[in-house]
Amino acid sequence: MMRLLTLLVLLAALAWSGFWLLGYGALTAAVPIWFEDRRAEGWVAEYDTLSVSGFPSRLDSTLENLTLADPQTGVAWEAPFFNMHALTYRPNHVIAVWPNTQTLAIPGEKLSITTGDMRASLVLDPGTDLTLSRANLAIESLGVTSTASWQLAASAINLAMHRDAENAATYRVAFKADTLTPPVGFALPNGIDLPRSFSSFRADLTASFDRPWDRTAIEHSRPQPVSLNLTLAEIIWGDLQLHAAGNVTIDTSGFPTGEVTIRAVNWRDLLEVARHSGHLPVPVIDTVEQALGFVAQLSGKANELDIPLTFANGATKLGPLPIGPAPRIFLR
Repeated sequence: MMRLLTLLVLLAALAWSGFWLLGYGALTAAVPIWFEDRRAEGWVAEYDTLSVSGFPSRLDSTLENLTLADPQTGVAWEAPFFNMHALTYRPNHVIAVWPNTQTLAIPGEKLSITTGDMRASLVLDPGTDLTLSRANLAIESLGVTSTASWQLAASAINLAMHRDAENAATYRVAFKADTLTPPVGFALPNGIDLPRSFSSFRADLTASFDRPWDRTAIEHSRPQPVSLNLTLAEIIWGDLQLHAAGNVTIDTSGFPTGEVTIRAVNWRDLLEVARHSGHLPVPVIDTVEQALGFVAQLSGKANELDIPLTFANGATKLGPLPIGPAPRIFLR
């Protein structure tokens, strides 16, 4: 009986070892092929070494000195390493870990990114398409510095993206940033009674795309949003409060059509920031303030606004006031 048990244990160990070796072989073959395919498409796609460890229960892979640059979008990423971890028996659930320093280049500027910790949990559908089922990203102590002379910081960032059960191209998205200091927060002039950081910055929405998120999102192009259902967006910045909810559809050029209702408490603080930033002409800001002040007086609350932000025909209106072209929503 003991011999039989010993034999069964030995066979199980051999089978498990073979299973790990199978995953090891697939991983060490697939990664170089993927990089070769990108180079054949004109990318810069380089790394120094690939190592795989974790026998027998894990497949932990590390790429050293990684560079990826897509010539079509002008986006490039450099990192000293990138880690991926998966259980041997669940290879479609991947934990990705980024280094504490990395560089992201986009057209016109380069971003230096520092983090205390940055990792994501990705659950992918089985198969070669690697379609995203759900993802959770967590970042601690984020700092971003741009060559275009702006900065951004946050003590923590959390992003969750879960696919809808009935529509493979629709995702529920939740975002939350703790102690977020926006670029304007680093340059607040004297006389502006606002802290440097937001005490709340969060959003909850449902986003539908023109196709699901899968491996082609990296290899070819990003899925583009076709509709956004904003359940809630909230910014609290000192005494200034902004809340938003609404729906828009997005055409093939990236321009939205729809309406988002904005509720703003102590909204004049935002205009004061715009006035001192120098990004908008003072007469324009004065006109906006007079118009919004009139709308607020109609409601009986001079410091509060409940007003629609309307997008149509490539233009944006805040209540009855045209404020400029509609933003182009396009994922590069």
